[in-house]
Order: sequence, then C-alpha cells, then structure tokens
Amino acid sequence: MRANLAQSIGVASAAALLLPLAPLATAAALSPSAPTSPSSPSSRSAASSPDEIPGHTQSLSFGDTAAEPPGTRAPGEARTSVRLAARTVRPYSLLGVVWDSADQPLPGRVEVRTRDADTGRWSEWRQLDVHPSGAGRTGEGAGARGATAPLWVGASDGVEARVLPERTDADPALPEGLRLELVDPGPGGAASGEAADPSQSPDAAEPAKPAEPTRPPGTDKAPGPDKAPDPGQAPNPDKAPGTGAGPDTGTETGPGTDPGAGADPGTGTDTRPGADPGAGAGTDAGAEAGGAGGQAEAGAAVLPALSKEATRKQYPTAESFVGPRPRIVTRKGWGADEKLRESGHAYTKTVKAAFVHHTAMTNHYKCGQAPSIIRAMYRYHVKSSKWRDIGYNFLVDKCGTIYEGRAGGVAKPVMGAHTYGFNTNTTGIAVLGSYGKTEPSKRAVDAIARLTGWKLGLFGVDPAGKTWLKSGGGKFKKGRKIRFHTVSGHKDGYVTECPGARLYGKLGEIRTAAARLQGR
Repeated sequence: MRANLAQSIGVASAAALLLPLAPLATAAALSPSAPTSPSSPSSRSAASSPDEIPGHTQSLSFGDTAAEPPGTRAPGEARTSVRLAARTVRPYSLLGVVWDSADQPLPGRVEVRTRDADTGRWSEWRQLDVHPSGAGRTGEGAGARGATAPLWVGASDGVEARVLPERTDADPALPEGLRLELVDPGPGGAASGEAADPSQSPDAAEPAKPAEPTRPPGTDKAPGPDKAPDPGQAPNPDKAPGTGAGPDTGTETGPGTDPGAGADPGTGTDTRPGADPGAGAGTDAGAEAGGAGGQAEAGAAVLPALSKEATRKQYPTAESFVGPRPRIVTRKGWGADEKLRESGHAYTKTVKAAFVHHTAMTNHYKCGQAPSIIRAMYRYHVKSSKWRDIGYNFLVDKCGTIYEGRAGGVAKPVMGAHTYGFNTNTTGIAVLGSYGKTEPSKRAVDAIARLTGWKLGLFGVDPAGKTWLKSGGGKFKKGRKIRFHTVSGHKDGYVTECPGARLYGKLGEIRTAAARLQGR
C-alpha cells in the first residue's frame, strides 16, 4: 500500500521522457506565453493517450536536476533558487511537490508553470500552498510525507518548477527527497460520468425504503447513527455509557461541558493490522456494508436525495432535528480505485462541527470534470503524500453536486485529514475551486447548507450554534479548548486563507439555511 504503483513502461523509455529539453528550457522559460509548435517532435515526443495507463503518477526529483543552460532564469531571480528545468512529460492533469518527512518544513515557496497539451502554450508561474509541518502526527501514519496542496492544471504535457528561498542571500536547506509529482487521474468507469451529471437535480427527493438493520456476520460496526439500533447502548452517539450526558446540541456554555471531545488526533484511531483501536474508536473492514442504510447503499453510484420523513426512516437513531439527506455521488460514482487506499477506516466518537474548505484550484473547470479532479486528488493524497485516503470527508463542485470523500460511510463519524489540529470529531467539506476573489456559485453554497443540515443533524448538532473542540496542535496550543461555530472555515482552525474570503463570507448564510432545513 505504501509503495507507488509500478509503471508499465520500459526503463529506457522512462529515462528518455524525463530528460530536460535544452531548447524548451531556454526560450520557453523566459516567455511563459510563447507557444510550442504542436507539430514539434520535441514538444510531443512524450505525449501518449491517457487511456494507455489507467491513472499514474510521475515523480521528478529536484536533486536530479541537471546544470542549467545559460538564460534559463528570469531577470532578477536569485541564483539560490532550486529549479526543475522545463521539460516534456507524459500527459497529466494535477501536480504537487512532496518530500520525505511531514515533520520537516520547506523553507521557501514553490512555484510551477505548465504547458497546455492542446495549445502548447505555457502558463504563468503559480505558487503552491504548503501543508503544515507535523501532518504525519495527525493520524495519517508515521510515513506521511511533507507536501504542498495539489493543483489541478488540466491536460498538460510540459512542466517547470522552482523553489524560491525565504532569503536571497543564502542557500536554502531543502528537505530530503524533494520531488515534483505529476498525476494523471485515468478514466473513471461507466458510473462516474453518469453520477456526476449536473443536470440531475441534487435537490430532487426520491423515495427510499428503510434499510434492513441486519449486517453480514463478522462485519464490524462503526460509531454513528446509521448503525442498527442496539438495545444495550444508548442511541445518542455523543452519550458515553453511564455518564447520563445529553445530546451534543453544539451550544455548550463552557469548556467543562465538553466531555473528552477533540482527543489528540495522533492518538485517536488506528485501523492498521494489530493496532489497538482504543476507547470510543471504531475499526471497520467494511463499514459501508454494515448497519442500517449501509447494506442498501453498498455498491450504489449515487445516494438519492431523501425527504425529511424518509431520512428519519433511513437513520432511525438520528436526533430529532435532522435535515433531509441531499443527493450524494459515492466513491463508486466518481471512480475511486479502492485498492489505492489503506484497508479499514478510522472513526472518531461523534461529529461536533464541519470545517469548510476550498481546493485553491482553478474555477474554470466543467462540472463533468469533477470526478477526474477528485480521483487525481485522491491519488495525490494517497500515493504521493502517503495519507491513508483522500483528506476531505466530502467535496462539492460549482454545480452543487456533493461527492463522498474519505471512505467509511457518509453518515458515520469518519476521521478525515482536513484541518490540522481539529480533525477529531469534525467533518471536512471542500468546494472545488478558489474563492479568495471569486464568488462561490449559489448552487455550491446551497449544497453546503443541505449537507451540513443533514450531517450535523445526524449527531444532534445545530448548524447555527457553537461548540468546543480540543486542539491537537497547530494554530492553537495542543490540549487547549477552542470555541467554534459548528460550521466554520478552515482559517478558523489553522493559519491559512482557506476557504477564501468570498466563500468564508457565505458561512453565516449557510448556517442559517442549514438550521432551517433541520426545522429549527
């Protein structure tokens, strides 16, 4: 699971594809907008049909960079910058930079520019956001790598990258194993395009029969409201046995009212073979097939929208205030290769809040491309960054289509990797696009409201309320309890501009709409 997939291509051919192209690295490097002739052998020698390889990753090491030809640097660019010279590569659509240890910071900023596979034109330089150091201690495993956030660039066949140091008068101490990852998401399968069709209204409620509360023998249960009722346990997922604690309404009045919520993410749940799951944690080799709702939903490409009444029947242990379930494209629907991720799932005790993100990628994508974007992010998070699965619990495109993210059951408290320090007892929702200066679409905003009204409602949480979460480190000192809106932005929990000023400004509207959907 931890090794990259072997590439079905000869060693000699791979080496030839990755050699820097001298003419490309000189003229094109100084003129990002200069087109490369589509008929040029040098510009198309590495191009091949994306369907020849069903998803793959190319790794280009900064340490293997050859000496630069004269004139490859832009005027005024520091000699201390580290550059991966412009070159032709196999087709790809997403990129990012990784290094060996998540605990080692990257001093400086990473910038990339790419060549459009159709027009041959080079993009401007674009900066990659860097994930926080220490991410390897957030439950993703000791092997987690340092990484930038991935960037979707669309169909491309050329690339150039550079690391600009924080100080221009000193050589940067770069982390070991620094390399550029180029990801081709591959084809998605028949269900993918069909499920992602934005013409199918995500609001259309469809009748659904209550799922049978049975499960296959030996299937582990995960904590959460979509498990079968157990006479020996209280139905409230936030109530600890013997404590008499009431439901989590998301409106606690002080730190003392948060009984153990927000445990250190590094000590939460480990589902690897032989690991002790610990108290309040669940392990599951097939959670989606277990419990009420899971068996009926297993194998579906799309979970249809439900009315409020049908939602209560589907999730009989949910709290009294729960919004109708929105339409959700499942992992099967967007074409997830389940062999890529780690087996099993990681759960926390409950869901107390939702953190909203943006992916900081282009807004100029077609909604039919969303499954490809998500597959590429999934591959980058798992194969390049060495996370157990895609980091977000849910994703939303600009057409308002909601996608299942991390595996484990859409109604269960699946532990994600989205908000450093606050991954425990929360869910992460990412909107595809960049919303610092661009207004999010109304359909995307409405989709977040529907999703949070349902997801938080399953655990008795008021989307318009507030709750206490215990920090696992990062922006706030580890162990400190912080009061959050139950629908918060990434920037509330970590030092970042995510989810962008324009989307962040919509959170109040989202909270109000989600609470209204719950009947509050």
